[in-house]
Amino acid sequence: MSLVVYLAALVFGLSSVLIFRRPRTALRNPLTVSTCAAIVLGSLVFVCAAPLTLSAVNDLTGIPNFGAPLTYGMLSAYSCSLLILLINWRGGSRAHVRRLVLRCVAAYGALIVAIVVLFALGDARTERLRDLDTFYATTPGLREMILLYLLGHSAAMVVMCAVCLKWGREVTGLLRAGLRLILAGALLDLLGFQATKYTAIAARWTGHDLDFLSTTLAPPMASLGALICSAGFVLPRLLPAAVAQWRGLADHRALHPLWSAVRFASTAPKPEASWWWLPQERLRWREVSIHDALLALAPYFDDRVRARAVDEALRAGRSTHQARIAGEAAMLAAATRRAAAQEPPLDAPCPYRLHATEVPGTGGLVELAQALCRSPLGATGSAGTVRAASPR
Repeated sequence: MSLVVYLAALVFGLSSVLIFRRPRTALRNPLTVSTCAAIVLGSLVFVCAAPLTLSAVNDLTGIPNFGAPLTYGMLSAYSCSLLILLINWRGGSRAHVRRLVLRCVAAYGALIVAIVVLFALGDARTERLRDLDTFYATTPGLREMILLYLLGHSAAMVVMCAVCLKWGREVTGLLRAGLRLILAGALLDLLGFQATKYTAIAARWTGHDLDFLSTTLAPPMASLGALICSAGFVLPRLLPAAVAQWRGLADHRALHPLWSAVRFASTAPKPEASWWWLPQERLRWREVSIHDALLALAPYFDDRVRARAVDEALRAGRSTHQARIAGEAAMLAAATRRAAAQEPPLDAPCPYRLHATEVPGTGGLVELAQALCRSPLGATGSAGTVRAASPR
């Protein structure tokens, strides 16, 4: 069981690492900080609740069951962090947000103090690593402690469900998907973890034994609910970035034919330790290097080659834009062949500007790369480039 709990804590905590990947920027964003704090506290709850951790804490402190108030206090702090996260997510004036955050901290801070006091007043001499909630369900002091931590966590989950239902009708897209995941995780926590805990404790009060609900069913439901909640918090923040990186990788690959043809003319130095760059950073460097190479090849551009290729493309039934790109690809292929063969530049420089240099982003370069592959001169230009570049 401890291994499963530790694994859940690891997966849970990794999401905070992904969100907090740029600390300097993240620290200035209260929403990012509160999201990471909630996820980290959730991971710590799992770690503290593992039987191996409970046993180690009890041994280190010399107090039987000292891991119980530690875990319950950590769970209360996690519940408080969820409410703070919702407050920051909703936004508003800085004074209003700060006031609500302070109220949450005061309420759950008092709850944590009460948990510690009740544990000190109760009699918990027998160490229980898995069934403490039901074993001490009828013990004065400990009974109230158990109910308090459950009620505090239930309040946070109920508020979260209500807020998700309300906001889910007001937003769309990824934010709505994230809210639905948070709602699903909160409901799973309420029904799969808390309801089973309440049922098992109530059974003890009436002289029955339903401990399996608390010891067997509740822990995995809590883990699953927390993981789904974390996915809901992370999805709206990470998915757009992940999609952008994926598109960056696709554009980086699409630019490979163009880069292979003109790289010998680029003078842009490649920074060291670029092996760990993300796709968008690699794409940005390749884009800059290609533009640098195109500038170096401009003296070799022959407008007559371009005009002939445009006429051929128009006669073949291509659109005006497609014909323009085809003409530019043919002109570039001829220029790379001349430059690779170390022929002198043209006497009269061509004033023509490539479409890829007039539009922002990499879309124009990708079109040029695709057209270069289809150009009759493309294979020749690329081959000449490779032969000329290899001695360097």
